[in-house]
Amino acid sequence: MLKRLVTGALIAGLAAGLLAAILHFAFIQSLILEGELYETGELTHFETAPAPAPTAAEGHDHGATAEAHDHEHGAAEGETSTLQRNALTVMFSVMIYVSYALLLFAGFGLAASIGRKIDATTGLIWGVAGFVTFQMAPAMGLAPELPGTASAALGDRQVWWWLTAIATGGGLLLLGYGRALWLVPVAVLLLAAPHVIGAPHLDFYAGSAPPELSAAYAAHVLGVGLAVWAVLGWVSGRIWARDAAQA
Repeated sequence: MLKRLVTGALIAGLAAGLLAAILHFAFIQSLILEGELYETGELTHFETAPAPAPTAAEGHDHGATAEAHDHEHGAAEGETSTLQRNALTVMFSVMIYVSYALLLFAGFGLAASIGRKIDATTGLIWGVAGFVTFQMAPAMGLAPELPGTASAALGDRQVWWWLTAIATGGGLLLLGYGRALWLVPVAVLLLAAPHVIGAPHLDFYAGSAPPELSAAYAAHVLGVGLAVWAVLGWVSGRIWARDAAQA
C-alpha cells in the first residue's frame, strides 16, 4: 500500500511539476525578470525620457577591446546563470508538486478507508480544492508578490499563510465529507476565520514595480496554479483508480 502510494505520488508530482515549470517559463518568468529590473533600479516607474546615448567621442577609447572582452565574458556568465536558474526552477517545481501529490494520495487513502470511491473526476475535484487551500485562499490576504515589493515581516506572513491553509483545508474537508448538519457552520467559520482576522500588512503601500505589473503577475500565478493543480488531481485520481483496480 505504501509503495503504491509513493510511486503514484512520484509519477503524478513529476507530471504536474514539469507542467508547472513549462507554464512558469511561458507566463510568469518574464514578469519576474521585469520586476527585478525595477527592483535594481535599471527600470524606474513613471520614467518619461530615456538616458541620452553616448557621443562618438564618449563611446570609443583605447580601452574598447578590453571592454568588448569583458562584455563577452559577462554574457557567457549570464548564460550560465540563466541555465542554472531555469534548472533550479524545474527541480523545485517537481519537488513541490511531488510533495502536494503525497498529500493528495494520503487523503485518497483516508477517503477510501471510509468507503469513498476515488477516480479521475474525484481527483480533479480534490485538485481544485488543493488549489483553493494552498493558493487561492492565502492569496486573498497575501497576493503573490513581485521582487522588490515591500511587505510585513516574513515570520508573521508565514504563520498566517499556514493557518489559512489549515483552516481552508479543514473547512473544505468538512463540507465534502462531514455527515452531520452542524458541521456546515463549523466549516464556514473555518473558511472565513483567517480573512476575518486579516493577513499581516504594512501601514503603507510601497514597491518599485508598477502596480499593473504586480497585478498581471498575481493573475498569472493563480491561473497557472489552477491549471497545474487540476492536472495534478486528475492524474492522481486516474493512477489511484488504476492501481485499485489491479489490486
